Amino acid sequence: MATTVESQPTTRAGRRVPLSVTVSAWAVPIMVVGQFALVAGVPVAIAVIGTVRRVPDRAARLAATAVAASFATPLAVWLVRPDGAQSLSKDMHPVFAGLIVAASAAFVVTLHRARRSRAAR
Repeated sequence: MATTVESQPTTRAGRRVPLSVTVSAWAVPIMVVGQFALVAGVPVAIAVIGTVRRVPDRAARLAATAVAASFATPLAVWLVRPDGAQSLSKDMHPVFAGLIVAASAAFVVTLHRARRSRAAR
């Protein structure tokens, strides 16, 4: 007697937002506030690339682009200035740090919304 087993998709298999993107989105503001701004470029890159490649939500893509742009601006200023400080964290204006944290917060909210909209389907 044969039994049939119906496989139900798990939340991980149906996940719309990769975990690496979510963790990177949370890591960016923590690293900027913790004075590791230059190292925060790694999670910014992971978040942007992962969002563009794997998240179909347009708002999440726009938020990832905002995070990348808000991070790239002080980075470019720091690289171009001949008299810049030894670290990006020391050279970055506090307004830029606040802008990066605000853009990251908006990105986390859009990722949460994208994940919730997937769960509702």
